[in-house]
Amino acid sequence: MSPVKKMRLGDQLIERGLVSQDQIVIALTEQKKSGKLIGSVLVDLGFVSEAVMRDMLGEVLGQDSIELATLVPDPDALELVTKQLATRHKVVPVSYDSKEKRLQLAMTDIFDVLMLDRIRANLPAGIDIVPVLAAEGEINKALDQFYGFEMSVDGILREIETGELDYQSIGEADAEYSQPMVRLVDAMLADAVKRDASDIHFEPESSFLRLRYRIDGVMEQIRSLHKDYWAAMVVRLKVMANLNIAETRAPQDGRISLKVAGRDIDFRVSIQPSNHGENIVLRILDKAKGIVPLEDFRLHPETLAQLKILLSRPEGIILVTGPTGSGKTTTLYSMLNYRNSIEVNIMTLEDPVEYPMDLIRQTSIGEATKMDFATGIRSLMRQDPDIILVGEVRDNDTAEMAFRAAMTGHQVFTTLHTNSALGAIPRLTDIGVKPEIMAGNIVGIIGQRLVRTLCDACKQARPAEEYEQIILNVDEPVAIFDAVGCEKCGGKGLKGRSLVIEVLTLDEELNEIIANHATQGQFYQQAIKAGFKTMAEDGIRLILEGRTTLEELSRVVDLTSRLK
Repeated sequence: MSPVKKMRLGDQLIERGLVSQDQIVIALTEQKKSGKLIGSVLVDLGFVSEAVMRDMLGEVLGQDSIELATLVPDPDALELVTKQLATRHKVVPVSYDSKEKRLQLAMTDIFDVLMLDRIRANLPAGIDIVPVLAAEGEINKALDQFYGFEMSVDGILREIETGELDYQSIGEADAEYSQPMVRLVDAMLADAVKRDASDIHFEPESSFLRLRYRIDGVMEQIRSLHKDYWAAMVVRLKVMANLNIAETRAPQDGRISLKVAGRDIDFRVSIQPSNHGENIVLRILDKAKGIVPLEDFRLHPETLAQLKILLSRPEGIILVTGPTGSGKTTTLYSMLNYRNSIEVNIMTLEDPVEYPMDLIRQTSIGEATKMDFATGIRSLMRQDPDIILVGEVRDNDTAEMAFRAAMTGHQVFTTLHTNSALGAIPRLTDIGVKPEIMAGNIVGIIGQRLVRTLCDACKQARPAEEYEQIILNVDEPVAIFDAVGCEKCGGKGLKGRSLVIEVLTLDEELNEIIANHATQGQFYQQAIKAGFKTMAEDGIRLILEGRTTLEELSRVVDLTSRLK
């Protein structure tokens, strides 16, 4: 019996309809230039997503690969594997997930079972090793860098206190890991990512530097540093973001791309001069978390069905409303991802592009592109789009062009800063959009907030009090949950966030009311008649399901009207 010939990765991808023959030919041409693995080239070209390629490599080759050059060291992983053990077996700890007890190790031969067993014997019990493939040269360099110097924040601070800072070497690539300030900034970025922070705030005061993270929408002070560190940290952050280190009196914006805890992370950098020095805020953009399937939002089945019906409309505007930090961008990307396919042409205008998406033409708006939203929409309409995403409607020109696109047969997604879905109509009127234009062209309005979710490990049930029953609109006593706090949630009792949403579908009656310049009260009454469910009602569903608390919901949604 003749042996079965193993099918190549490219052939497997073609057979499953994931790529075309033309795309494989392009990838093979690029592979000759770059010398990379064919899987990496296909991902770089955008022909397949990282998730698809990971699954295929796991199935076909049983391996994954990692580039160590852009990796930010994980102190927790380095602490688990001693320098002697790592050097002897030529392995580099990439990341350690303390919740899952999973250690990712980069090595040249991931099939060396004996070596894996020897490493496992030197680790605490219960830790699962996940091997990934890396080049031998990169492993040797990483071992010298990661183990040659202190990598924990506290250790680096002690090192700085006992030595002199060499400002000249902060921006030099060859001297990076010998410079403690470089490692300090890297350690802080890695720490923020591991804590699931969405923003890092470096806030200089008169005599000290305050470091705060925004975690689950709430600011937390992490530590305070002496003001003497700040000048060097500013220089390092500016070098990483390719900004002008000599400019200290004007705002600057930049971007940093790194691999942290084994994940590709982008940091959007904003620098603002203040009376005590330059204030720096980094927005953390985790590509792995940026695009969430609609089904994973855990919406009410009726709300999810309503949302999918809106997305099936061939033209018109869908507005997503809410304050800054309410998850509007994530919702927009998830809706685009739901519609994304080879049959439709999707184009976006964003300020700036946050998460790259396959098949979608994404354009950044700003001074560098010399284009604003209004001129961008005008240009996009000549590119034969089916769906247009406009980052935000800020003024009359942008609104006018967005409605013009909707009126000429395009589906337009955009965001608007209002307190609720119902508040979108008066806000558009204030911008200068005529009610006659709104009627018939807005197909749906989404209002949303994010509430922190109760920790399943420690939440505690109790009967609802009388005033709570009134707010919840229940006649019989029901069980609701309180946040307690444990090791898993860092003592907060709350971990992660859930979406609270209201979806308003505009029918003929609502369009008629808008065209007749109705008051917001009349508009609300008609929406309720049409079956509109408010954010407060959706939030109460989460309370009754044991997913959040009444206090947390009242932090982001006004519940006072329910006490009347």
